[in-house]
Amino acid sequence: MLRQVLWVATVTLLLSPEIGLAQKAYDPGASDTEIKLGQTMPYSGPVSGAGTVGTASTAYFEALNKAGGINGRRVTLISNDDGYSPPKTVEMTRKLVESDEVLFAYGSVGTPTSASVQKYFNARKVPQLFVATGANRFKDSKTAPWTLSLFPSYDAEGKALARYVLQAVADPKIAILFQNDDLGRDFVAGFKAGLGEKAKSLIVSERSFEVTDPTISSQVVNAKASGANVFYFAGTQKFGAMQFRTRYELGWNPLHLVCSPSAGVESTLKPAGLDAAEGAVSIAYIKDPMDPAWADDQEVKSYLEWLKTNLPQKNPRDAGLVIGFIASYMAEHILKEAGDNLTRQNILKLATSLKNVRAPMLLPGITFHTTPTDYSMITQFQVQQFRKGSWAPVGELISSE
Repeated sequence: MLRQVLWVATVTLLLSPEIGLAQKAYDPGASDTEIKLGQTMPYSGPVSGAGTVGTASTAYFEALNKAGGINGRRVTLISNDDGYSPPKTVEMTRKLVESDEVLFAYGSVGTPTSASVQKYFNARKVPQLFVATGANRFKDSKTAPWTLSLFPSYDAEGKALARYVLQAVADPKIAILFQNDDLGRDFVAGFKAGLGEKAKSLIVSERSFEVTDPTISSQVVNAKASGANVFYFAGTQKFGAMQFRTRYELGWNPLHLVCSPSAGVESTLKPAGLDAAEGAVSIAYIKDPMDPAWADDQEVKSYLEWLKTNLPQKNPRDAGLVIGFIASYMAEHILKEAGDNLTRQNILKLATSLKNVRAPMLLPGITFHTTPTDYSMITQFQVQQFRKGSWAPVGELISSE
């Protein structure tokens, strides 16, 4: 009699809609054995240097699959080349969602490219997570609730650098050169807001460029001719290297501010020549694994060992590899938290409820935090200056407020 009771109870538990196998919930891209993720990357085109974000992402999940995957499931990451071209991004994204049927997209690089598919992701209710940009439009929980970016707000970074200028220069005369898209415009809007009412009188030159321009030399020449003693650049890596080199060759030595996407030693500073970047000021929120300051740091040691094992041919100082690693860590974190509830709604719920999550390779004191109404992700960062081949911190962590 006891055995019969136990058998009936066990069957009842297994068949219950609240318990056992019936708890599993899947949307397209998820099953008992596999999870499909997608992303678009500029493996070619004007910002191909940032394609290493995708290289690290692919290696991350290949290594994870060898270790058993996530909750027994293999993760298939489909990483497509969009050449930093919005029309190509639209084409690749529609394929990811409608043909490949990914559960969600994560870690895609590019402000204009990601913007071109933001409405599509939100209309289809497919999470567009940890986009590698800090443009304000990717932190709008009201109009684009299915989209979150990985980076600190470009607006907040601009404000921080403006405050630095007001503290460091007694009589600033500022020249601005920015990329004419959401990335550049957000940086400049924040920078002007940080200057406050003085912005109009302090800015003596303001010029833009397009990502299709072959060179920006004339804009840098004009910035110097304005008589500026502060030069603020807001653009991507290829043009970042150009403006460093041109300024250096002109023999112009203003306080040189550069936005974080163009602060990478490998992707921007080395192509320009490290001497050309000496004294530049920027913002940081991740560790440089080759900086002597982190030589004994356990996170950095673990990361370098991961690179040696999985991407031995890549330069460990490439910031794109670190970003891809962090974005992939966060995707793994969300999937582990989701368990067997692999629906897009649950993925979004988890991504918008991060409680000070510490990801490897973030600077000490910096964590990821979100709420359903606040998609800021990171609200603190470090001002840094390039000195003798590496970035050095200036002061303590500062808030975006």
